[in-house]
Amino acid sequence: MNFASPTAIASTTRLRQALALLAILYALPAAAQYSLPGNRVKQHADDVLALMSFSVVPDLTSSFLSISSAGSEKKSLAMTQLAGGDIVSKNFPIYLEGSAAYIRYDPEFVATRGQDTIKVPFRWNSLSVSGGIGWDFFITPELKFRPIFNFALGQVASDLNLFTRYLEISYDRNLDFLKGGQMNAYGLGGSLMLDYELVRPEYEVDVEWRYTNIQLQTFGNTSESIKGSAAAEATSLYTRYRAPTGMSLMQRPLRYVLEGAHTTYLGDQKGLLGFNHMTSLGLGLEFDSSAYDIIVSRTRLVARWAFGENIRGFAIGLAMSF
Repeated sequence: MNFASPTAIASTTRLRQALALLAILYALPAAAQYSLPGNRVKQHADDVLALMSFSVVPDLTSSFLSISSAGSEKKSLAMTQLAGGDIVSKNFPIYLEGSAAYIRYDPEFVATRGQDTIKVPFRWNSLSVSGGIGWDFFITPELKFRPIFNFALGQVASDLNLFTRYLEISYDRNLDFLKGGQMNAYGLGGSLMLDYELVRPEYEVDVEWRYTNIQLQTFGNTSESIKGSAAAEATSLYTRYRAPTGMSLMQRPLRYVLEGAHTTYLGDQKGLLGFNHMTSLGLGLEFDSSAYDIIVSRTRLVARWAFGENIRGFAIGLAMSF
């Protein structure tokens, strides 16, 4: 589980912007008519479905995205993902995985009325769940080939918040999504994975390579202006090294953990946020509680640093083995 770290500076800036916005709103005439460029809103609505593709694939590097960018239309993105997966047993190597993710996307549009302009912030929230069913084919005792069938379900909803109360905005027919609309989407696809696990008393090594392709499609009562599809396609490489620190805790060795991951985005995510690749490095500790009669056998606490072209981030990850 990963959490993006907020900053006090960003919070203070947003508070000042909100106070200034309220002052402007109260000064506007009741009959003020502002218009929004429909093509820009439609483009951002299309981007929201593509953004959902980040959340339906279990991926360490994008599980704690938090992005802001400057420009005439300022955008911000925050994503949190909880994911996990494992085989049922060594004797019955069916693989099950699942994830749940939340995305907040805050684009900022400029509404116009003649020579007058005003920045209009919107808030789009996305909640998605995904799962996968696979089977392990052993190439060697340490190396497994794992095909996976994946499925996903998600929804995006827009909210104009206080602007619907204080400001009358002129919408065209392409902006119905902003008027409390929603986007429903499902996804079907699959993954191919190579999983290498080397377990020794002195250390443990895990290496996973994965290719995923999930096709997202809108359905149901999705607003007419934003019906469409998007491809969640990516390759990723994940590595982890665990070894005893020389200390004991809870009657078991206390281990240190080194992690590395790299993801290349191939589908509609490619270039969407200004980058095509992302890398993360992690350092943490693993606590072994198997000496006690509890369901959790191991707990890992890892600090991760992610970086790529035009992006960087930090998160604290919590993982558990059962």
